Amino acid sequence: MDHLPEPLLFPRPRRIDRLDPSHRHVLPLAEVPDPTLPAQGFALTVGDERAELRHADDAGLRYGRQTVQQLRDADGTLPTVSLSDHPDFATRGFMLDVSRDRVPTRETLARLVEVLATCRYNQLQLYVEHAFAYRDHAEVWADASPIDAADLTWLDGVCASAGIELVANQNCFGHLGPWLALETYRPRAECPDGYEVAPGLRFPPAVLAPTDDNAELVLALVREQSAALRSSTVNVGCDETFELGLGVSRERVERDGRAAVYLEHLHRIVDPLVAEGRTVQFWADIVAHHPEHLDAVPSEGTVALVWNYDGPDAPIVEVPPFVTEILDTLGIDINADTRFAERLRPFADAGLTCWVAPGTSSWNSVVGRLENARANLTDAAVAGRAAGAAGYLVTDWGDGGHHQPLTVSLAPIALGGALSWGVDAHRDLDVGGVVDEVLLGAPGLGVGSILERIGGVAERTGLVARNSSPIFSALFPGSFTVTGNGEPDREEVDGVVATLEEVLAELAALDPTPRFGADLIEELAVAVELALFGAESLAMRAGADGPVPSDRAEALDGLIERYRRAWLTTSRPGGLDRSAAHLERTRDALRSRPGTP
Repeated sequence: MDHLPEPLLFPRPRRIDRLDPSHRHVLPLAEVPDPTLPAQGFALTVGDERAELRHADDAGLRYGRQTVQQLRDADGTLPTVSLSDHPDFATRGFMLDVSRDRVPTRETLARLVEVLATCRYNQLQLYVEHAFAYRDHAEVWADASPIDAADLTWLDGVCASAGIELVANQNCFGHLGPWLALETYRPRAECPDGYEVAPGLRFPPAVLAPTDDNAELVLALVREQSAALRSSTVNVGCDETFELGLGVSRERVERDGRAAVYLEHLHRIVDPLVAEGRTVQFWADIVAHHPEHLDAVPSEGTVALVWNYDGPDAPIVEVPPFVTEILDTLGIDINADTRFAERLRPFADAGLTCWVAPGTSSWNSVVGRLENARANLTDAAVAGRAAGAAGYLVTDWGDGGHHQPLTVSLAPIALGGALSWGVDAHRDLDVGGVVDEVLLGAPGLGVGSILERIGGVAERTGLVARNSSPIFSALFPGSFTVTGNGEPDREEVDGVVATLEEVLAELAALDPTPRFGADLIEELAVAVELALFGAESLAMRAGADGPVPSDRAEALDGLIERYRRAWLTTSRPGGLDRSAAHLERTRDALRSRPGTP
């Protein structure tokens, strides 16, 4: 008998001693607990006389059954096989931003949980700034179509049935602009009137003043959200406190130092929660800049989330002096070292529990940056494992309005799940094939290939950027994204335009499937159309032949209407007007300056 092709196993087991699909067996599968196996691990043996699945615990049994199902043929038979598996990281989490306008419907969240379970994630977080329906703060979330307690309790049940822990997430220090924009809450800001980042340029308030009263406010928010969930773990955020020391806390910062004031307030938030028996996660970026203060970082019952979103070989970006001035004011080093090993070292040396937190690279891109995602996710897994990081958290942000649909993130979600399960087996993962065959249940569908191709266009413009795509910057010229000096490469951009046009033709010919319906096809097509609009702007800037089309504003206007309709098929209406307004500003600028790209 000819040797049959091996089935696609995802994630691929770390050890396969034998797999012979040409010899199949009809045998009852014995499931045997084996506490000698590593946590969440399993071992599968199928031969002529016995089929046995040994498992370390309930999680190992779940993952082992998943592999058995992938191996089982339509007639119920199993091939001759001997394999074993267990994860590199005990906790493999995914965090979805729901506060940058796009709040998913329950149906979308259920789809997400199914995908995460397939990729063996075991933790989910919904990042919240203001998009939760807190009882006493209706003014904050009135227009957000927020997640409410009933949604969380429902989602908690869906997650639990899939072996996933749903964790409360509420930013508690920085990133509270939606709150502080309101007169009711503005007095709580570090800088109630905003702060100047460059002469004549002010940013609105986004950071709470470090006070006891503000700590009590955010503690109440965390407790209210977590009351709807069975998990005792919470994520309190506390990242990017840019204006700390520029307002209410100026004197204390001048006297004691910015790090000391930050850590004092972090303790106000963390210590009461730890005392209640909770595990508290917080972003590590602020304390990472002050290794001399690491001994003051809350350590008992805490997890420092060490984040980084560029690959280890990210290019140097040269920016104009006025951009440098803004970045310096915010304390941002656009060309900082992007290697996870360097970012982890201070925490590992201090003996602090930490996780690595890479990203999908989907935000600030519309169609993703898959090449950067692969580099970033792989680096996090390699460095995190070497440093003894306790967990791995893939983040999917919505910077600039969450213009990318969740479908764009399918490929990096699959990749992040696989790498955090076992990096050695998945460095060269056929992520497109996994998306089609495993996640969408349609081998050869072509969506995986499309995601790979559109995810590669950001690096093909002749321009360089950090944490964003030059195509996104061209589509939203007023966005706060940093693209280096220079001009786009005409030949490269022409290739990008051609790729996106080819993809649109393929999407138009794509037949819906049970897992990838017409709504998702249209949502992805709109994202590609937006990227094409941005790429065409770059092509014009690079000197494309002919005059600038006079109807670009009208074309974008029609695309905005499609964007609105597609949004509502998978996401709630709150936030849509705000995200669409970003596109409308680009359209209005085209109308006011006809003849410009």
